[in-house]
Amino acid sequence: MKGHLRERSPGRWAIVLDHHDPVTGRRKRRWHSFAGTKRQAQVRCAELVAELQSGTSVDPSKITVVEFLDRFDRDWAALHVSARSRDRYRFALDHVRRHLGDRRLQKVSPADIAALYASLTREGLAPRTTRMVHTALHRALGQAKNWGVLRDNPADIAKPPKAPTKETPMLQPSEAVGLLERLRGQPLYLIASLALGTGMRRNEMLGLRWGDVDLDAGRLTIEQSLEQTATHGIRVKGPKTKHGRRTISLPAHLVAELRQHWRGQQEERLGMGLGKAPEAAPVFATVDGGHLSPNAITKAWPVAMAAIGMPAVTLHSLRHTHASMLINAGLDILTISRRLGHSSPTITLNVYGHLIHGGDDRAAQIMEAAFGSKMVAGGGGKPEK
Repeated sequence: MKGHLRERSPGRWAIVLDHHDPVTGRRKRRWHSFAGTKRQAQVRCAELVAELQSGTSVDPSKITVVEFLDRFDRDWAALHVSARSRDRYRFALDHVRRHLGDRRLQKVSPADIAALYASLTREGLAPRTTRMVHTALHRALGQAKNWGVLRDNPADIAKPPKAPTKETPMLQPSEAVGLLERLRGQPLYLIASLALGTGMRRNEMLGLRWGDVDLDAGRLTIEQSLEQTATHGIRVKGPKTKHGRRTISLPAHLVAELRQHWRGQQEERLGMGLGKAPEAAPVFATVDGGHLSPNAITKAWPVAMAAIGMPAVTLHSLRHTHASMLINAGLDILTISRRLGHSSPTITLNVYGHLIHGGDDRAAQIMEAAFGSKMVAGGGGKPEK
């Protein structure tokens, strides 16, 4: 059993494996495509020879879609994305398994993928969800191409349905005040107040520790967030990007509310014999001092909103409301971007740029101040229409 390389073009290789069929004794040859350097191709060739020798190799021409997706989940998703993102990949690709799982991977065409999207649409799947299926499938088939299992990615050509543009939901200031008034005294009140006052994400709030909060200085620091997945349950993780680690100044009313919450939490702990909460204790905690479940908060929120007559308000819309109020007050976009933890002000502009008004009027005023009086003085008669 041996393998060798043939260079098809710069950076593209054919890996040729020669072996004998254990049943017939006849010599057989397998071809694998590979893109990369010669050294990388040599390493891949050695891996394929080892797989053949161990009996774990699968002929690329015979591998089915479901077999490849299992490999993609095990050998790529498990190593390169977060547990939460891996759950999303699995959810999206389950639709592909259901419709195309038994098909030979190398036989899947762009027409097959287009038919998949059409079938999902007829089943009532939302366009945004179908696009999520496309994104996951495109990534998986792209990896198949990188691994030499496919020559081309059929998802490059097949296009998912267009998703309707969805306006970013947000409240008017009076509506935000009304929401807090109706929630006052209820379990979700402080979460809502903190989201409106800081723009924090759900999992950032639930990952907040008392050691991250400096009530005397009126600031809190976001160092971590929670993640809840089917694989790992609830666990702590770092922010998505380095900009997610940030310090936020607190309005005075939030400082007072957090102080009151801290005192109430200490009294409850002392009554249960748990002692004073350590700095690592969550600000939003269960009775025994553990983290609240992000999924439980997500389920409880619409129930609470329906009870106060505001069923269309999502928890994440409070973050958008926070940003819109700062923009309308004239705060610069860089400060807002840093407060929200965006990796770039460009993201902030893409999401909230349509809320920025008055800048063009100001631009006209600046040009008028620079040129207007001079042009009028030298212009003479009225301009022609």
